[in-house]
Amino acid sequence: MKKPGFFNAFADVWMLDGVRTPMVDYCGALGHISPTDLGIKAARAALSRAAVPGEHIGSVVTGNMAPGDFDQFFLPRHIGLYAGVPLEVPAIMAQRICGTGFELFRQAGEHIQGGQCDAALVVGTESMTRNPIAAFDHRTGFKLGAPVGFKDYMWEALKDPAAGINMIQTAENLAKKYSISREDVDQFASDSFAKAVAAQQAGFHAGEIVPVITEKFEVEGYKPRGIRLQGKATEVAQDTHARISPTEVLAKLKPVYEGGVQTGGNSAALVDAAAAAVVASGAYVRDHAKAQGKKPLARLVASAAVGVPPEIMGIGPAPAIRLLLERAGLTLDQIGCFEINEAQGAQTLAVGRELGLDLAKLNVNGGAIALGHPLAATGVRLTITLARHMQLKGIRYGISSACVGGGQGIALLLENPDGV
Repeated sequence: MKKPGFFNAFADVWMLDGVRTPMVDYCGALGHISPTDLGIKAARAALSRAAVPGEHIGSVVTGNMAPGDFDQFFLPRHIGLYAGVPLEVPAIMAQRICGTGFELFRQAGEHIQGGQCDAALVVGTESMTRNPIAAFDHRTGFKLGAPVGFKDYMWEALKDPAAGINMIQTAENLAKKYSISREDVDQFASDSFAKAVAAQQAGFHAGEIVPVITEKFEVEGYKPRGIRLQGKATEVAQDTHARISPTEVLAKLKPVYEGGVQTGGNSAALVDAAAAAVVASGAYVRDHAKAQGKKPLARLVASAAVGVPPEIMGIGPAPAIRLLLERAGLTLDQIGCFEINEAQGAQTLAVGRELGLDLAKLNVNGGAIALGHPLAATGVRLTITLARHMQLKGIRYGISSACVGGGQGIALLLENPDGV
């Protein structure tokens, strides 16, 4: 009997290039923009950077968790359509909660390896601001004196009804299991902020960001879409959440739960953003990309996804990474860098302790605590960041990964053939 979990090996699948919008704090400058339009912006920029015409794309694979408007059903189709992908090319929306962005790469790899297309457009987009205040039980009307069931979609979605706890409490469970102290978590968060600020000042993050401006997205025969910035702003070009955060400042924040280790300062920031990448076959790279003078960012080697107990869902990256390495025939010490989503500080530390991970290799340009976690966009962003860092530092192998609410883990293995 096979060991439970998904594993996909990709023989000749490549990420040509990728880009993201700035990650902007909840209720900030991007808060009024539809996730569809953020996704179109990132998709157009990714195609441009990869020097891939829209008509070369044979599959559009998108992700978006919470509806940001009433058009969400059409989000995959509209992203492809307004990015310049041919009308005949289908589009799909995948969902694996916080692992959605990784799942997009996995599915794109399957489409390419299976011969469905030569190049695929991968887009994750999320507006945390536009998560709705929703009700699901009023279709038949309001009964006299009955409670009105409108609730905050984003807050309510944090609770796993199977385990009867929310995502923050799952991190608290891991803190107890792995003897992780509040001081440990605050130090990890402070380091994440410091690394993000340093990378921002060095221009690293700017290298993967497309500035957001007021503009129209037009397709002949269809109504225009677009982005309109509010007020006097003409451009949004930088992540907004990263700031130097000393441990003594973080230590003053009240924990979410009395006696717990998680606070607003050592958990993932709420941000709005989109990220996109172009994935292609080796044949396409050799025949088309090289003719444009484009060198791929990385080879997509393999992916793995597993299930874990819901009450400790944050440990998910550890068994996903183990399965990935075991089936790919590699060892942990052969991996030069890791991007593991910082859903909560204690959760990421628990993964590190479970794997015996060298934290000097982890999230070296800052993580979600400092930069933010726009759910469906996160996995795409992490994988782009990983590939760029591998090229910058000449690293051969890298892994991007995340835990998934409900009890899952997912991971991707990338290779830089020029690395060591």
